[in-house]
Amino acid sequence: MLDKLNIVKQRYDEVSDLIIQPDIIMDQKRYVKLNKEYKDLKLLMDKRDQYIAFTNNLEEAEEIIADGSDAEMVDMAKMQMDEAKQGLPILEEEIKLLLIPKDPEDSKDVVVEIRAGAGGDEASIFAGDLFRMYTKYCESKGWKTNVIDLSEGTNGGYKEIQFEVSGEEVYGTLKFEAGVHRVQRVPQTETQGRVHTSAATVMVLPEAEEFDVQIEQKDVRIDFFCSSGPGGQSVNTTYSAVRLTHIPTGLVAQCQDQKSQHKNKDKAFRVLRSRLYDLELAKKQEEDAAKRNSQVSSGDRSAKIRTYNYPQGRVTDHRIGLTLYDLQNIINGDVQKIINELMMVENTEKLKEASEIF
Repeated sequence: MLDKLNIVKQRYDEVSDLIIQPDIIMDQKRYVKLNKEYKDLKLLMDKRDQYIAFTNNLEEAEEIIADGSDAEMVDMAKMQMDEAKQGLPILEEEIKLLLIPKDPEDSKDVVVEIRAGAGGDEASIFAGDLFRMYTKYCESKGWKTNVIDLSEGTNGGYKEIQFEVSGEEVYGTLKFEAGVHRVQRVPQTETQGRVHTSAATVMVLPEAEEFDVQIEQKDVRIDFFCSSGPGGQSVNTTYSAVRLTHIPTGLVAQCQDQKSQHKNKDKAFRVLRSRLYDLELAKKQEEDAAKRNSQVSSGDRSAKIRTYNYPQGRVTDHRIGLTLYDLQNIINGDVQKIINELMMVENTEKLKEASEIF
């Protein structure tokens, strides 16, 4: 274990030296990337210090106990030994997890798309509930959200809504939310008091940089149109909204939330890049999931992942068989408890995969 940590220390020392070089600081993209790597390595170095302290304490305690000349020192050494023996296995598991190469996608910002599925007006209302749940969750994490495009439902909520989320490790957290979400409740429009089942689809696209996906201008048809919805005369009477169609794949991206046509076009291109990137990522995830029979990171975007049952006040995540009777708090943004469980399952899978390394 210490040999592996010492190899990491060499890279940590190298990165520590690089991030203070003037030419690196001037190259913003490289500086941001190295700074992120530095933070990740620093976490491992702190664990390395703890590991060395534990092993040194263990050796020292063994020497004192073997000597046995001072009874008081022997008692203290036994306590020190117990502490080290209890702490080391836990620390080793933490280090093993940190030594597994991180998915480079995890640190990316995302575009989230929520679409109403089966269920008519009730599905649109549910899509609105999910949007509110995620914006509250993002707020609690200190992440920024920004609506790109939306289509309102006839009785509230949204037929479709797209929004950006930016912050730390956004994709690594929100990727677990991709899939079909179901709601079981009595709709506001229901006069008989019967429980209906409706659905909405959530897509989480890692935001692709220009160097991740190259888009040829000749492959894109650009249409300009008047924005709909609130915004006053200037928005609704000028051709500021932009729709992009990627001819080879048929993928469409549009944006109408800005008054500036230029800004809407930039945003729409960001969404289109993310959609194309996600296509490739979905293939890779499907292959990875097939290799290790993963429960939580399958590329299948049509899988039913979660049910929100209002009569029973429960939320069930079908991938790991988790049921929580805390629907009101969850729908009000307290999604972290579910994400934590999903992360734990994925980390366990990763540790099994990497067990032959250690």
